[in-house]
Amino acid sequence: MKQDDILSALRRVKAASRKLSGLTDEQIRPVLEAIACHAENQKNRILEANLADLSRMDQSNPKYDRLLLNDQRLRAILDDIRKVADLPSPLGRELESRVLPNRLNLRKVSVPLGVIGIIYESRPNVTFDVAALCLKSGNACVLKGSRDASESNSAIAAVIREALEPFGLHEAVWLAPSERESLPVILQATGLIDVIIPRGSQELILAVREHSRIPVIETGAGIVHTYFDQAGSLEKGKRIITNAKSRRVSVCNALDTVLIHRSRLQDLPDLLSELGEKHQCQLVCDPESFDVLRLKYAGPVQPAASEDFGTEFLSMKLAVRTVGSLEEALDHIAEHSSGHSEAIISEDEEICRKFMQAVDAAVVYANTTTAFTDGGEFGMGAEIGISTQKLHARGPMALNELTSYKWLVSGNGQIR
Repeated sequence: MKQDDILSALRRVKAASRKLSGLTDEQIRPVLEAIACHAENQKNRILEANLADLSRMDQSNPKYDRLLLNDQRLRAILDDIRKVADLPSPLGRELESRVLPNRLNLRKVSVPLGVIGIIYESRPNVTFDVAALCLKSGNACVLKGSRDASESNSAIAAVIREALEPFGLHEAVWLAPSERESLPVILQATGLIDVIIPRGSQELILAVREHSRIPVIETGAGIVHTYFDQAGSLEKGKRIITNAKSRRVSVCNALDTVLIHRSRLQDLPDLLSELGEKHQCQLVCDPESFDVLRLKYAGPVQPAASEDFGTEFLSMKLAVRTVGSLEEALDHIAEHSSGHSEAIISEDEEICRKFMQAVDAAVVYANTTTAFTDGGEFGMGAEIGISTQKLHARGPMALNELTSYKWLVSGNGQIR
């Protein structure tokens, strides 16, 4: 697709965003329901396209699970679209109101961002999620998926646009060509796209941040730690760590590193036993934990390399490191964390309080699994990503995070 053709498509998306901003929530709800219904009717078409993408990828690739669609996953995605339709509108909320001494009436109200560009890898569910969240929040969207999911994304985007056509909104969702050559054009399209949100590998996020002339909201990689404190409950810890690692290894909230207090090393084989016996999770360990685990762990275990600490594995692989104190655990997290999700397991309330206060991450947990870092789990409906930055949005991004605001000022002839 030529540059001029891409820019023409972006101008149509921009025009559609102006139309969207004038619609009420009552007008948007049937639009989302129409998308869900049409996608149900076109289920086979979508799954066949997904099979074509899957056939080109090795099942051992960590991206394979992210790419995979099936009846159950598709049903859950469409259920999420209906949930988003039923959520309160984020638009028109009065965020602030006051009358100035000169009797000017000021109101600060929430409005759409405009056109949101999403750059993402391998996850065809993002095509549905982004379209639903953007439409509900009055935003048009530009979707730039990867070649890995090109067939799936094309089928899903076509189904969405077909559902939008009777409402005159089909230009509000546009799937850009999957080829990399289209990305620089999108990232330079100031005035046509209002914000870029990359979802994918650290390499993708860094490339988008480096080359974009449009403001970027980073949804960073998840390099996730859980610290098992000297006052940690073995029963809780075993359950939490197993869930955080094994529930779904290809997602950004999956556990990558266990930090364990030196006084609890004797409990380490029991703490990780289920990961070894049921999941054959590969462990890479510092010298102290390796000595404890090498003869008592049912799965593969080997000494860690320095680069294993600070790696998002996206596979059944887990790093283990011994620390001598809370402060040492905090130092390790500060050095290696991506600012996504971090957790502590401890029955000492003061230790938990210090950990939660000191850790600089979007979501910090005490005595529960990092698997809960998710817009749906937080009651937000589907999410557009997990922001690891601090400006505008942080953590799961859903409807409220897809709005900005403007000031409305009413007077009666006042002049300055």
